[in-house]
Amino acid sequence: MLGECELRFLSERRIAHLATADRDGVPHVVPVCFVVSGMTLYVTIDAKPKRQPPRLKRLRNIAENAQVAVVVDRYEEDWGRLGWVMLAGCAEILTQGQEHDAAQDLLRGRYPQLAAMQIAQLPVIAVRIARVTSWGNLALDGAPTS
Repeated sequence: MLGECELRFLSERRIAHLATADRDGVPHVVPVCFVVSGMTLYVTIDAKPKRQPPRLKRLRNIAENAQVAVVVDRYEEDWGRLGWVMLAGCAEILTQGQEHDAAQDLLRGRYPQLAAMQIAQLPVIAVRIARVTSWGNLALDGAPTS
């Protein structure tokens, strides 16, 4: 489902936007750090101070409605360089286990800032990618393709 061009584009981008909705369909979108492994996109909850309780809105929404979408995009003033990839699927909240730990390792490898944070016991959102849509210029440097 994820083509080579889309995978390269995702590996180049640093920020995604995770869209969740509560049981009533009220949307909530937040920027997130991410990594893709196979057909799963992972997002960790980082160690920044959050309001506790309650849990983060994105986690509450996923518990109520597991359908999510993630958009990774590139905006440039030169509109010939615009591009985006949207991944949609079902999300799970991982709190422990081999997949949780492996995802944390992948995320730490991609984002050195996470190395200094105590994230090992924090949840990971695993988005099981069911649909991929892309548009525009996905070339790594954004140069027009022939």
